[in-house]
Amino acid sequence: MGRPRAFDTGQAITAAAALFAAHGYEGTSVDDLVTATGVHRGSLYKVFGSKRSLHLTVLRDHLDHEIRPATDAIAALTDPAQSLAAAIASYDGGPAAGLLLLAAAERAPHDPEVAALVAEGVTALEDALRPSHGDAAPQFASTVLGTRLRMRAQPRSKEN
Repeated sequence: MGRPRAFDTGQAITAAAALFAAHGYEGTSVDDLVTATGVHRGSLYKVFGSKRSLHLTVLRDHLDHEIRPATDAIAALTDPAQSLAAAIASYDGGPAAGLLLLAAAERAPHDPEVAALVAEGVTALEDALRPSHGDAAPQFASTVLGTRLRMRAQPRSKEN
């Protein structure tokens, strides 16, 4: 009989999300994941299968626990200025800020599963903006994502 799992899967996913958000998929090694999660390499592979599978799990978790709650709150706003401001302020602004955008730029062009998750996140934002912006929702979603991308491209101080 195997030993029970000695780590919290949710905590491992959160730690991996922070690494992928900060360094991207390619910039995060399995050794980095082992160090950040505190999970031995063998256990990491046993539970998640591969670095790619862990990345997909992190993206799914990001959609479910960060993007969906943000888009639900945005969709409840009917004033166009308020909904746009809420989207810019909150969309992808959690502990894994930038994760969806990094996945879009880095992995989606080469990985259909990542592309599908990115499309799901973008569609969720478009749908959230539709009650306040109607048919222009996709353009406003692009504005929000472009703003997030510009913010991410700003040089960071050593404290950040």
